[in-house]
Amino acid sequence: MSRTITRRHLLAVAAAAAATLALAGCGFKLRGVPAFPFRTLQLGAAPRSELGEELRRQLAAAPDLRIVEAAKDAEVVLDVLDDSIGRSVSAPTAAGQVREITVRARLRFRLRTPADRELIPATTLELSQPLSYNESAALGKESEETELVREMRRDLTMQVLRRLAAVEL
Repeated sequence: MSRTITRRHLLAVAAAAAATLALAGCGFKLRGVPAFPFRTLQLGAAPRSELGEELRRQLAAAPDLRIVEAAKDAEVVLDVLDDSIGRSVSAPTAAGQVREITVRARLRFRLRTPADRELIPATTLELSQPLSYNESAALGKESEETELVREMRRDLTMQVLRRLAAVEL
């Protein structure tokens, strides 16, 4: 019996090692904050919103990037021109009840040097997601919408970070 357990244990370890090697060999790596071609950044016109705060948190987490207060100390200036979250009814029933809403997130930004040379012109990123709705589960749907908005915020932030990483100075 102990020989069977040993053989099973050996097979389990071999399977785990094979899976680890397969993942390592395919180049799998968790996506993190990208590397930026600049070392200092100032957040220029940035509204104090949850999306602006998420962007600030992600930029602060970048290992080789320092956020500065004055434009004269920065290599680049990121201006968040507008950000908004909205919702609209996308599928009413014949009786006028809401069956589906569409949640939209919008971010407009630009990247420039302190001397006002545009590196990324004013760019608008928009996301929209449908969300089914049920009046009898309104509290649960509100919670689901909050989580959806949070995910959309993260997605927009990561899109901005990837665009910043691709900038050529």
